[in-house]
Amino acid sequence: MEMYKLDMETPVGVIEIVGTEKVIQSILFVEREVAQLPEGNVPDVLRQCKEELDAYFRGERMTFTFPIEQVGTPFQREVWDALQTIPFAETTSYRELSERVKRPAAVRAVGATNGRNKLSIVIPCHRVIGSNGKLTGYAGGLWRKEWLLHHEKQVAHQTQ
Repeated sequence: MEMYKLDMETPVGVIEIVGTEKVIQSILFVEREVAQLPEGNVPDVLRQCKEELDAYFRGERMTFTFPIEQVGTPFQREVWDALQTIPFAETTSYRELSERVKRPAAVRAVGATNGRNKLSIVIPCHRVIGSNGKLTGYAGGLWRKEWLLHHEKQVAHQTQ
Protein backbone atom coordinates (compact mmCIF):
# COMPACT_ATOMS: atom_id res chain seq x y z
CA MET A 1 0.00 0.00 0.00
CA GLU A 2 1.44 3.36 -1.02
CA MET A 3 2.16 5.88 1.73
CA TYR A 4 1.85 9.63 1.31
CA LYS A 5 3.33 12.46 3.37
CA LEU A 6 2.41 16.07 3.81
CA ASP A 7 3.96 18.78 6.00
CA MET A 8 1.88 21.41 7.73
CA GLU A 9 3.05 24.55 9.48
CA THR A 10 1.31 25.24 12.78
CA PRO A 11 1.72 27.76 15.62
CA VAL A 12 3.79 25.10 17.45
CA GLY A 13 5.98 23.93 14.59
CA VAL A 14 5.81 21.67 11.60
CA ILE A 15 3.61 18.58 11.66
CA GLU A 16 4.16 15.69 9.26
CA ILE A 17 0.97 13.90 8.22
CA VAL A 18 1.36 10.35 6.87
CA GLY A 19 -1.36 8.18 5.41
CA THR A 20 -2.64 5.97 2.66
CA GLU A 21 -5.31 6.78 0.11
CA LYS A 22 -7.94 5.99 2.75
CA VAL A 23 -6.62 6.63 6.29
CA ILE A 24 -4.29 8.82 8.32
CA GLN A 25 -1.70 6.78 10.19
CA SER A 26 0.58 9.39 11.68
CA ILE A 27 0.46 13.05 12.75
CA LEU A 28 3.73 13.93 14.42
CA PHE A 29 5.72 17.05 15.17
CA VAL A 30 9.00 17.18 13.29
CA GLU A 31 12.01 19.37 13.94
CA ARG A 32 11.97 21.34 10.69
CA GLU A 33 11.84 25.11 10.52
CA VAL A 34 9.45 25.13 7.57
CA ALA A 35 7.21 22.65 5.78
CA GLN A 36 9.24 20.65 3.26
CA LEU A 37 6.72 18.10 1.99
CA PRO A 38 4.28 20.01 -0.26
CA GLU A 39 0.60 19.22 -0.67
CA GLY A 40 1.09 18.35 -4.33
CA ASN A 41 -0.21 14.93 -5.32
CA VAL A 42 -1.65 13.57 -2.07
CA PRO A 43 -4.96 11.80 -1.47
CA ASP A 44 -8.00 13.76 -0.32
CA VAL A 45 -7.79 12.22 3.17
CA LEU A 46 -4.46 14.00 3.78
CA ARG A 47 -5.93 17.30 2.57
CA GLN A 48 -8.96 16.78 4.82
CA CYS A 49 -6.66 16.08 7.78
CA LYS A 50 -4.70 19.26 7.11
CA GLU A 51 -7.89 21.34 6.75
CA GLU A 52 -9.34 20.00 10.01
CA LEU A 53 -6.07 20.54 11.87
CA ASP A 54 -5.91 24.10 10.48
CA ALA A 55 -9.43 24.68 11.84
CA TYR A 56 -8.36 23.22 15.22
CA PHE A 57 -5.45 25.65 15.42
CA ARG A 58 -7.74 28.56 14.43
CA GLY A 59 -10.05 27.59 17.31
CA GLU A 60 -12.87 26.52 14.99
CA ARG A 61 -12.79 22.74 15.52
CA MET A 62 -12.78 20.52 18.60
CA THR A 63 -13.28 17.10 16.98
CA PHE A 64 -12.03 15.38 13.84
CA THR A 65 -13.85 13.39 11.19
CA PHE A 66 -11.14 11.99 8.91
CA PRO A 67 -10.47 8.24 9.12
CA ILE A 68 -7.51 7.14 11.23
CA GLU A 69 -5.67 3.87 11.72
CA GLN A 70 -3.08 3.08 14.32
CA VAL A 71 -1.46 -0.33 14.56
CA GLY A 72 -0.79 -1.71 18.02
CA THR A 73 -1.44 -4.44 20.51
CA PRO A 74 -4.93 -4.87 21.95
CA PHE A 75 -3.74 -3.11 25.13
CA GLN A 76 -2.31 -0.18 23.15
CA ARG A 77 -5.50 0.19 21.12
CA GLU A 78 -7.52 0.12 24.33
CA VAL A 79 -5.43 2.96 25.79
CA TRP A 80 -5.62 4.98 22.55
CA ASP A 81 -9.40 4.49 22.51
CA ALA A 82 -9.58 5.70 26.12
CA LEU A 83 -7.55 8.79 25.21
CA GLN A 84 -10.22 9.72 22.70
CA THR A 85 -12.81 9.87 25.50
CA ILE A 86 -11.00 12.72 27.30
CA PRO A 87 -13.16 15.78 26.64
CA PHE A 88 -11.75 18.76 24.75
CA ALA A 89 -9.89 21.18 27.05
CA GLU A 90 -9.90 18.73 29.96
CA THR A 91 -7.11 16.61 31.40
CA THR A 92 -6.76 13.29 33.15
CA SER A 93 -3.85 11.64 34.91
CA TYR A 94 -1.94 8.54 33.87
CA ARG A 95 -3.37 6.83 36.97
CA GLU A 96 -6.94 7.76 36.03
CA LEU A 97 -6.31 6.56 32.49
CA SER A 98 -5.00 3.22 33.76
CA GLU A 99 -8.15 2.88 35.88
CA ARG A 100 -10.30 3.77 32.88
CA VAL A 101 -8.84 0.80 30.97
CA LYS A 102 -9.38 -1.38 34.06
CA ARG A 103 -5.65 -1.88 34.69
CA PRO A 104 -4.92 0.26 37.76
CA ALA A 105 -1.49 -1.32 38.28
CA ALA A 106 -0.42 -0.57 34.69
CA VAL A 107 0.29 3.15 35.10
CA ARG A 108 3.77 2.85 33.54
CA ALA A 109 2.51 0.73 30.65
CA VAL A 110 -0.26 3.26 30.03
CA GLY A 111 2.34 6.04 30.04
CA ALA A 112 4.55 4.14 27.60
CA THR A 113 1.59 3.51 25.30
CA ASN A 114 0.65 7.17 25.52
CA GLY A 115 4.17 7.98 24.35
CA ARG A 116 3.81 5.66 21.35
CA ASN A 117 0.75 7.47 20.06
CA LYS A 118 1.42 8.44 16.44
CA LEU A 119 -1.74 10.49 16.00
CA SER A 120 -0.92 13.66 17.94
CA ILE A 121 -3.79 16.03 18.73
CA VAL A 122 -6.41 13.70 17.17
CA ILE A 123 -5.75 11.04 19.81
CA PRO A 124 -5.19 13.62 22.54
CA CYS A 125 -2.27 12.25 24.52
CA HIS A 126 -1.43 15.88 25.38
CA ARG A 127 -4.43 15.84 27.76
CA VAL A 128 -2.74 13.36 30.11
CA ILE A 129 -0.83 14.88 33.02
CA GLY A 130 0.82 13.66 36.20
CA SER A 131 -1.25 12.77 39.27
CA ASN A 132 0.20 15.86 40.95
CA GLY A 133 -1.27 18.08 38.21
CA LYS A 134 2.10 18.78 36.56
CA LEU A 135 2.85 18.36 32.90
CA THR A 136 4.93 15.29 32.23
CA GLY A 137 6.17 13.53 29.12
CA TYR A 138 5.16 14.56 25.64
CA ALA A 139 7.00 13.35 22.55
CA GLY A 140 6.44 16.72 20.89
CA GLY A 141 7.99 18.57 23.83
CA LEU A 142 6.43 19.84 27.05
CA TRP A 143 6.23 23.37 25.68
CA ARG A 144 3.92 22.10 22.90
CA LYS A 145 1.82 20.17 25.40
CA GLU A 146 1.43 23.33 27.46
CA TRP A 147 0.52 25.36 24.36
CA LEU A 148 -2.09 22.80 23.21
CA LEU A 149 -3.75 22.64 26.63
CA HIS A 150 -3.82 26.43 26.91
CA HIS A 151 -5.19 26.73 23.36
CA GLU A 152 -8.00 24.27 24.08
CA LYS A 153 -8.95 26.05 27.31
CA GLN A 154 -9.16 29.37 25.45
CA VAL A 155 -11.28 27.86 22.68
CA ALA A 156 -13.60 26.15 25.18
CA HIS A 157 -13.97 29.40 27.14
CA GLN A 158 -14.87 31.33 23.96
CA THR A 159 -17.54 28.81 22.97
CA GLN A 160 -19.34 28.90 26.33
